[in-house]
Amino acid sequence: MKLTAVFDIGRTNKKYVLFDEKYQIVEEFSESLPETTDEDGFPTEDIELLTNWVTSRWTDLLNNPEYDIKAVNVAAYGASLVHLDAAHKPLTPLYSYLKPFPEDLLNQFYSTYGDPTRISLQTGSPAMGMLNSGMQLYWLKYTQPEIYKQIAMTLHLPQYILYLLTGRKVSDYTSLGCHTALWSFEMWDYHEWVKAEGIHKKLAPVLASSSFIYRNGDKGIQSGFGLHDSSSALIPYRMAVKKPFVLLSTGTWCINFNSFTSKPLTSYQLERDCMNYLTPEGSGVTASRLFLGKEHDFQVARIAEYFRVAPDFYKSVKFDDEILKADTPKFYPACMTGNGPFPEPSPMEWQVSAFASADAAYHHLIKGLTDMLAVSLELVGVNDVQAIYIDGGFARNDIFTRLIARNFPKHTVHATDLPYATSLGAALHVTRPQNFEFLNDNREIKA
Repeated sequence: MKLTAVFDIGRTNKKYVLFDEKYQIVEEFSESLPETTDEDGFPTEDIELLTNWVTSRWTDLLNNPEYDIKAVNVAAYGASLVHLDAAHKPLTPLYSYLKPFPEDLLNQFYSTYGDPTRISLQTGSPAMGMLNSGMQLYWLKYTQPEIYKQIAMTLHLPQYILYLLTGRKVSDYTSLGCHTALWSFEMWDYHEWVKAEGIHKKLAPVLASSSFIYRNGDKGIQSGFGLHDSSSALIPYRMAVKKPFVLLSTGTWCINFNSFTSKPLTSYQLERDCMNYLTPEGSGVTASRLFLGKEHDFQVARIAEYFRVAPDFYKSVKFDDEILKADTPKFYPACMTGNGPFPEPSPMEWQVSAFASADAAYHHLIKGLTDMLAVSLELVGVNDVQAIYIDGGFARNDIFTRLIARNFPKHTVHATDLPYATSLGAALHVTRPQNFEFLNDNREIKA
């Protein structure tokens, strides 16, 4: 059986997925690995454990007589760097992007390189400390200079996993372009601060080609260059949908992608949680974020507690247009201070007690969230495209999808069921089929 293997490395679950030639899943294996701590006691991925897991799983797959692995690729979470020494071994812990960035070092950086807003606009990266992975190298250079000097090469996590599989060290555009503060979207090159610090010399060569062939004994296996997971999830849509669209990737965060515009960010967009990404080919993607799933779960818990209903009551709530016609208190988010299109703190708490039932409160919660999301979509140029695709958990929420369609009556709105979009994107990118159509439920939503 000729298969494409994808290693899909998430923060919580590590998995590999095997696709057949029709991109149907043949096997999926998932495992959760325990975390460790860095030298400061901060929780982080156990890079030694992850390394052993990937290499052992890959060896098992290659030695399985039932499988003929013809291609392999990687998708993994971003903003994470693996620093290799001269022996090609990890030199430091895989520092977490949640680790606090020292305030004095941040002040040093901006006093040297200038206005934070200007740098953020040029790099398409809101200032987010360690979540800007380039700043992790800056931090290491000035807090552990002796360790920094020993770095022979630094790889983003997807490319480190790829190196474990193929022995090839590369940098790819999707990892460089995901809020790293490394890439200048004005110059389409590493930013001036990166070159001034010499950090670009630690990074592997950037390659935009989709694949290469590497030898495994007598066998040639086609390999991709690894992908940032969010960018990988966009690939099936870019291959299958011919007209310009915006993708809503929903979950704890809702990230809205418009790969049909590559204009530099404005200050207005930057202040409202917009950023730039890069496609695997190196073209720009404008994105915005909303803490949608987090806000949803927080408010659902409040509704369930107040009305004394089951925590998952909302799963059985049916769309009722009459409920939405009622005059109700304005929605105020609780989890969006400092993020999303309305980053200012809410002046008051949303009044759950103003509603007659849990169903009514839930309808107006979703209305409040989709109204905010409409603003977030407008920030990435949704009015310049013809279609909206909703992916992820909220694609199965009838109230949510119908209110999105109502907010955008001139667009076609589609809800898709593509639970393995990240893995599929990595498989498609390495194998490059001539024609690809969705093999899943793809419903057009009517308001």
